Amino acid sequence: MKSVFKIIIPIILIFILVCSSGVFYLSRGLNEGSKVKINGIRILDLNDGIYSGKYNAGRWSNQLSVTVKDHKITEIKIIDDVTFVKNGVSDELFSKVIKAQNTKVDVISQATVTSKAYLKSIENALNN
Repeated sequence: MKSVFKIIIPIILIFILVCSSGVFYLSRGLNEGSKVKINGIRILDLNDGIYSGKYNAGRWSNQLSVTVKDHKITEIKIIDDVTFVKNGVSDELFSKVIKAQNTKVDVISQATVTSKAYLKSIENALNN
């Protein structure tokens, strides 16, 4: 019986350690990410071209390219995506930005930090 406990106890401890590390990794940065300020852009000041922007924040780091033609955002492409991609978030958000011609748009529900990370990359591309 003692030999069973010698095997089971370390396995349980390793399992708890792995699970708690995973929770820490997944939640680290959520609070700061939800507070990221989106300032907007001045599209009329931009020349035609493809602009590249990135945002670095752990698992929400990403890099995008933004195409501007005739002072309008015409396309947004992902060059390097966030670590955990949620289907449809980028498409819906990029459609909002293109329609509004600004980054001052509502974020996608249940993807606030990811939305703000993408919006910040767009701002960084067009404001630098």
